[in-house]
Formats: sequence, C-alpha cells, structure tokens
Amino acid sequence: QVHLVESGGGLVQPGGSLRLSCAASGSFWRANFMGWYRQASGNQRELVAGITSAGSPNYADSVLGRFTISRDNAKKTVYLQMNSLKPEDTAVYYCMMSAATPVWGQGTQVTVSS
Repeated sequence: QVHLVESGGGLVQPGGSLRLSCAASGSFWRANFMGWYRQASGNQRELVAGITSAGSPNYADSVLGRFTISRDNAKKTVYLQMNSLKPEDTAVYYCMMSAATPVWGQGTQVTVSS
C-alpha cells in the first residue's frame, strides 16, 4: 500500500518562496507520474505541476516560470519549489501519484498574505 505525506506549507508574504515536499512509501514509486494539485476555498482541485517517471515536467499556465517540480527517486520524494508567490496561490496543496486508483496525500496549507 502506498502512502503520500506532504510537508512544507505555511504562511508567506507575497513575493516569497516555499518548498513543498511529498514523501512516498511503497514499491511502485519509480513507475508513476506524480503531480501537485491545489484547491482554494470554493474552487475545484486543479493540477499545478506534474512530473513523469523520466523527470519531464509540465505546469499550469498560472505558475509557469514561478514553480518548479522535481523528484528524487532514491528518496522517494517529489518537490515543488514555489517562488514569487501571489495571494491567488493560497490553497491546500495535494500530492498525487497516478495508479489504477490515484493515491493522494493529506494536503498542506499554503497561505500567501501580507
């Protein structure tokens, strides 16, 4: 059974940075697409960034140039470096691993506010 645990969220001022981490357990880590999603209050969950097992990233237009996704297969961890944060980036951020049934973490709150 696979589990995902996110960390690194918090309160940051506009223009600041945060680095989210998602630690995975289980034996199918290397073969899976990993993604970071976010859900703001009253909104649907949306894909922010994803990365293939080969390390190829893709990003939502709203974060392109500001966020960077990466993965360390040896540590079974995927990261989301978030720079130049804006108030509209405020949301709960979730890590997801693709599988027959997608696996989700519990989420970590990111609040961008002065």
